[in-house]
Amino acid sequence: MRSWLILILLAVVWGSSYILMKKALLAFEPMQLAGLRIMISSTFFLPFFLKDLKKIKWENWKYYLIVGLLGSGFPAVLFAFAQTQLNSSLTGILSSLTPLFTLITGIFFFGTAVNRNQIMGVALGLSGAVLLMLLGGEKSSFDLQTLFFTSLVVLACLFYALSSNTVGTNLNTEKSFKISTVAFTFLLPLGISILIAEQVWVPLSNPGGFKGLAYVSVLSLGGTVAASVLFFHLVQVRDAIFASMVSYLIPIVALIWGFLDGETISAIHGLGMFLILIGVFLTRKKSKKL
Repeated sequence: MRSWLILILLAVVWGSSYILMKKALLAFEPMQLAGLRIMISSTFFLPFFLKDLKKIKWENWKYYLIVGLLGSGFPAVLFAFAQTQLNSSLTGILSSLTPLFTLITGIFFFGTAVNRNQIMGVALGLSGAVLLMLLGGEKSSFDLQTLFFTSLVVLACLFYALSSNTVGTNLNTEKSFKISTVAFTFLLPLGISILIAEQVWVPLSNPGGFKGLAYVSVLSLGGTVAASVLFFHLVQVRDAIFASMVSYLIPIVALIWGFLDGETISAIHGLGMFLILIGVFLTRKKSKKL
């Protein structure tokens, strides 16, 4: 029962990230939002980094950097720009592509074995993504703007997948919390540089500036830091398969928030989500390997 409660809480936290980004963008520019998100999360992990400085395996520094940049840094920027034009529900649905891309990148770059169900799942999931990229805009008709900004979300999912496979292949002997600690701390200079270059103190002096900062803080400490801890704990007390079920719940939470915020949700969104989630389900099923 406790594991299910953690799973639901994790889905609510991650599924709420997209509406928090949307609200934060009312006060900040995309790069400012990304810089704040990186800096707040990295600052949280900094004391743990300094505490375990001598225990870090520095020969793995490039893998930590890859995990930091692809698992958090670049996606923070991509999501921030994407949500200037996409509603939070569409972004949340597309984010459920991450498990499919984890399988795809595992096959092509990390030697992961594949079976028939997984191939079918990838095909269905990607077809749902293509449908949303072409017709998932507010007008439910093709336009280049929707295609471009949905592509940013898809690219972020690809980066998440590469980060996950890097952890599983090159950092699999390290504790999960230590990986997060080192990877996020490596991003602290990047976060500070963005904030200085983008003059983040300017919007703070405007009406709604500190309200926007509150949204970013909840996004960073909840959607990044706390969610990571909850996910790792869930993997430890149950298993990775059970924890991965959160992929089915995140888009549902995102859709609920989008509906409550007055976003337009069409049948195309429902169909796209259905195809992606069925695809994710099939990639979890076992069958004879090819």
